[in-house]
Amino acid sequence: MNSLDRQDRAAGAVVGSAVGDALGAPFEFGPAGVYTARFPDGVGTMCGGGGWDPGEATDDTQMAVLVAESLLERDGLDLPDVFDRFRRWAAAEPKDIGLQTESVLTSGDPWDTAAALHFQINGRAAGNGSLMRAATSAVYFAGPGRPEADARAATMDAARRIANLTHGDRAAWEGTAVLHELIRVALDGTDPLAAVPDALAAVHAAHRERWTTVLAPDWHPELATEFNGAVWPCLGTALWALRTTRSYEDALASAIDVGGDTDTVAAVTGALAGAVYGVGAIPARWTGALHVPLPGYGDRVLCAPDLAALAGRLDGPWADADSADFQPPRSET
Repeated sequence: MNSLDRQDRAAGAVVGSAVGDALGAPFEFGPAGVYTARFPDGVGTMCGGGGWDPGEATDDTQMAVLVAESLLERDGLDLPDVFDRFRRWAAAEPKDIGLQTESVLTSGDPWDTAAALHFQINGRAAGNGSLMRAATSAVYFAGPGRPEADARAATMDAARRIANLTHGDRAAWEGTAVLHELIRVALDGTDPLAAVPDALAAVHAAHRERWTTVLAPDWHPELATEFNGAVWPCLGTALWALRTTRSYEDALASAIDVGGDTDTVAAVTGALAGAVYGVGAIPARWTGALHVPLPGYGDRVLCAPDLAALAGRLDGPWADADSADFQPPRSET
């Protein structure tokens, strides 16, 4: 990997995820090849569509910003505060919100049982909704200065705890934990693809085999066994896009061209590719149009410079995740 300033990579992860979200949003639920069909010359723009204005970020980035601001304002991970911010946002009727996330946030159940109760009733909670918002927390918990094994454990456990606010299935926790770890590695200037085996070794044993299959070097989206709104093919596609391209722009084009849940797949791809290539690799024609409204929080709208500044604040001294007190819901196997 090239030698970039760590701040360039941190801003790349946060801005890159938001850009992917906004770029992919108009193509959501479209067929494979949708990006190439819209931009046959390969020069994609923030085109808007599907109810989204050009450059408008979706719930993916909106929730990521809420996580970031809680971490910074509460000086660490305050899970009830994060949940309350999510709930306030959901009550403001954002343009888009995942069905599972909406059910959990509007259930009226307490923050520490809402997701588990949803999972007990529905038996399905492995959507990609915890992956989509992970760029900001991944930067925050990636602070340097700890031994490698300790840093890996800390960031992966923080990811699990945040994912568990809305997703009761451990599969979603583990996928989000892997994404956290790969972004941490990329921020250190190391190839995240080379770090996959170590990340998988830290995945819960009951889920390791399935994640190993999806994150294998020879996996590609045509091998997916479920829609990429699920956590496994979403992260698998992001790694595939990173592995098979050589630039931020090409990685996003490949991810969106898979079709399906294009905004989230591109948001996850954008976080990884942004951390690898840095914020300077993101085309200005994309960052210039980017804007992130925050339903439930007045008329606030964040643009790319705001997100870059947010990333700079997140990439400060590592804060203790208090991971030792985390216990999964008793219903989880």
